Amino acid sequence: MFLTLSLFVFIFGTIVGSFLNVVALRYNTGLSFARGRSQCFSCGKGLSWRELIPVLSYIVLGGKCKKCKSKISVQYLLVELVTGALFLATFIHVGANTFFAGSSVSVSAFTFVSLATIIYYFFIWSILIVISVYDFRHKIIPDSLVFLFAGITLIASLVGFFYFHSNTLLDILAGPILALPFWFLWAVSRGRWIGLGDAKLALGIGFMLGFVGGVSAVVLAFWIGAGVSIGFIVGQRLLSLSSKNLTMKSEISFGPFLILGTVITFFFSFDVMGLSAIFGF
Repeated sequence: MFLTLSLFVFIFGTIVGSFLNVVALRYNTGLSFARGRSQCFSCGKGLSWRELIPVLSYIVLGGKCKKCKSKISVQYLLVELVTGALFLATFIHVGANTFFAGSSVSVSAFTFVSLATIIYYFFIWSILIVISVYDFRHKIIPDSLVFLFAGITLIASLVGFFYFHSNTLLDILAGPILALPFWFLWAVSRGRWIGLGDAKLALGIGFMLGFVGGVSAVVLAFWIGAGVSIGFIVGQRLLSLSSKNLTMKSEISFGPFLILGTVITFFFSFDVMGLSAIFGF
């Protein structure tokens, strides 16, 4: 039963990922997310349902339009796979232990709280995936999405504090605490060093992960971002990997790195600064 449900969750995630691709591409374009038939961006051919099956259609078509043979962005495949993987990992991380009682498996053991928690994280990951794709493509984080993320995570943090007693007051304040340094860098540099959207994103990350987890996610984001940027610069100079003149002053999207740090911290409970020992958590 558990393996069957896991497969279902992964497939469901890829389907959601396919929709998230549409949202990310059509956001702020005036096009409806739910209406309008998907079509090839090169030749305008309307896509049939056989060409819209998540993951499989991309593989079967070889990443090319069936009619004009133009390349289909690998973004479609990656978003579908990442969403499926995140949904599956969340299902296992949050809900797997509720299915096992000795050697037996029981769906009735899957509590309402576990189900609500999993749905909550499915929604959170969906928002973050769209933010990540949009920021990567346009180098801007949409206000409506990031405020939705911050608002939902704040409510969840308050519920954890008042109802489940799983959060501390510092965890609730983690949002503003994490956002403040980003806001300061934005204000001092007048937006040249970092975007205000990153401060808003850090606000939601703090609410979601709490103080220790939020700090770890931000630190990991800086480490990963620095490593990837330096790697691209070195690779570009040594191997001519890119025609773009990427330098240390080049503008990069930091939102995806913050989200990647959040994912890693959520699933592996990293405390990279050893704050748990310092604050006695």
